[in-house]
Amino acid sequence: MPETVPGAGYVLGALFVMFVVTVALRAAPFLALSVLEGSAVVDFLGRTMPAGVMLILVMYTLRDVDGSTWLPATVGLVGTVAVHLWRRSAALSTVVGTVLYLLASLLWG
Repeated sequence: MPETVPGAGYVLGALFVMFVVTVALRAAPFLALSVLEGSAVVDFLGRTMPAGVMLILVMYTLRDVDGSTWLPATVGLVGTVAVHLWRRSAALSTVVGTVLYLLASLLWG
């Protein structure tokens, strides 16, 4: 049984639908924020979400820490927190924490 190839109209129609959906999904957050600009809820989320997201990421990262990997994880976590409190730089604290974790994993892992 020979396979049928979709016609050019079908392919162009599908591409157009994908284009419209992609543009709509990319524009939706900006449209929602323009409507909610100055809202107390958006202000509250802007202040609290970064800390909440970081807490979730830390919990997700540490969920699989067992007896053999707790020391490298602790060294990396303490190093990340210390550098962040010292310099207030998310990028620097992430890099330093990762390097400390890797070094501690080589030494004690």
